[in-house]
Amino acid sequence: MTTHGRIEKPAPQILRGQVLSFVRDPFAEESPKDAAQVHEAVVLQGGSIAALGSFDALHAEFPNAAVHDHSGKLIMAGFVDAHVHYPQTAIIASWGKRLLDWLNSYTFPEEMRFGSRTYADELAARYLDLTTAHGTTTVCSYCTIHPESVDAFFSAAQARGQRVVAGKTCMDRNAPEGLRDTPQSAHDDSAALISRWHGVDRLSYAITPRFSPTSTPEQLEAMGALWATHPDCLMQTHLSEQTDEIAWVNSLFPEARDYLDTYEAFGLLGARGVYGHAIHLEPRERDRLREHDAALVHCPTSNTFIGSGLFDMAGLKAAGHRIGLATDTGGGSSFSMLRTMAAAYEIGQLRGTPMHASELLWLATQGSARALRLDDRIGNIAPGMEADLLVLDLASTPAIAQRTARAADIWEAAFATIMMGDDRAISEVWIGGQKV
Repeated sequence: MTTHGRIEKPAPQILRGQVLSFVRDPFAEESPKDAAQVHEAVVLQGGSIAALGSFDALHAEFPNAAVHDHSGKLIMAGFVDAHVHYPQTAIIASWGKRLLDWLNSYTFPEEMRFGSRTYADELAARYLDLTTAHGTTTVCSYCTIHPESVDAFFSAAQARGQRVVAGKTCMDRNAPEGLRDTPQSAHDDSAALISRWHGVDRLSYAITPRFSPTSTPEQLEAMGALWATHPDCLMQTHLSEQTDEIAWVNSLFPEARDYLDTYEAFGLLGARGVYGHAIHLEPRERDRLREHDAALVHCPTSNTFIGSGLFDMAGLKAAGHRIGLATDTGGGSSFSMLRTMAAAYEIGQLRGTPMHASELLWLATQGSARALRLDDRIGNIAPGMEADLLVLDLASTPAIAQRTARAADIWEAAFATIMMGDDRAISEVWIGGQKV
């Protein structure tokens, strides 16, 4: 707004409650809860976080701000889901298949439908509605081979003012006719989409070869060349999800040293690489991923739902890996990052390394934002960050409320909601400083 030549800032808004702000990585702390601070209020202005601190001090500094009172509730950064497949929304929770059977039985037939822009628009809107209702404000999504699927997703997110990352999935073999592109068309379609969408508003592009078995060496080479031309893009793919998948990769790439080498040999290993699953890593793979500071994404509900294995969170974090958290919908069985955190905790228990509530909340926000190289903008409540946040009701059901009443501190209270909460716990969601 301009008045007599002066640009006025939008009116500030104060959210009052228990405001969670991370100051360090809790995995690096002797006591994970020491990595965070809890404030009384946060000020939003012009799509950004202007300040946080005591309510009285902020109210005095911003006397004309509208006040939203969420006393007793937890105000935190919106969830960041670092690995999803929005085209699998309609087939989530399909019964009983291993990875390769899942793709052939459910995923590929559904993805065939996304050549229709009308259908892609419908599913993109449905997906963003569902995830927003669960408190997720940013996702990194695979689309299908169809450019229309990317246009639909970015258009839906743009209309909502939402920060998302996405890319056209590239496959030129081991997929049905109608779901295969070519090395040249994958390169050219992706390049056109980068030109159209990357860096527009709050949108970012991820170069997206699905995984080595569905790309020929020629296509992987083309994707590596594209990434070299656009190094500011992310590159997302899958790595070492299931043992039978790894055996298949070994048969398709007999000269490769390991699964990661099928990417590394074609220029698809780098700091802006985002590798989903990464459960069954060889020592060389772990070393190379860490050397490049590449990101790994833990997808616990998917890993248990289709029987993939138990991710080594404690070992990989201790070794210095950059790790995010994700639902992996629709191989993952829930749109909820609360359910995803609960599953991550359970997998940690099975490995003898349970995670603290601080670590789980960090993974679902700052950790995933770091994996997507967006942690300077989203994933935390701190001055200057984009105002994507949620208000978490820590007594959303009678079962949770009675446990919260016995909680000794904020972490015990939050943990009950992590383990038992669902979309009823999401009291409010704010995207770009606007209440949804």
